[in-house]
Amino acid sequence: MKKTLILFSLLLPVIAFAGETGTVLKADILRVEPFADAKTTGNLNKNDAVDILSKKGAWLQVKSKSASGWVRILSVKRGVASASGSNIADIASGRAGTGKVVATTGIRGLSAEELKAAKFNEDEMKKMESHAVSASDAQKFASAGGLSSIQLAYLKGAQK
Repeated sequence: MKKTLILFSLLLPVIAFAGETGTVLKADILRVEPFADAKTTGNLNKNDAVDILSKKGAWLQVKSKSASGWVRILSVKRGVASASGSNIADIASGRAGTGKVVATTGIRGLSAEELKAAKFNEDEMKKMESHAVSASDAQKFASAGGLSSIQLAYLKGAQK
């Protein structure tokens, strides 16, 4: 199970968005790089149509009629705007369209075909596993940062 989750998490960054269109949900700033403190390259207005070029973390690289750059993923809804008046609350809550489908940002856009075409990458697994630390090393690191642990009661019905 653990390796399946690790493999799935490795696949998420490679989800291809190229060729998709989107609609801007709220006015936002286009940036040169996918960072909040990156230089500005332009602006997007609510309901602007954009072409989605790629995704990196919580950022989308988009191209509008007037400019191109990086924008926060929650500022853009994939696909064409509907007449129902979708807004940022739809995407922030994970609900879209009829409200019957709930999706998280992390797996948005992962199709059955992409899952079937996924390949195991042993080198990437080893690289990821090389970043593991022991519980005692983690506790030492947390203590050095002034953090301390506390005990919390399990929620009713939770399985230990």
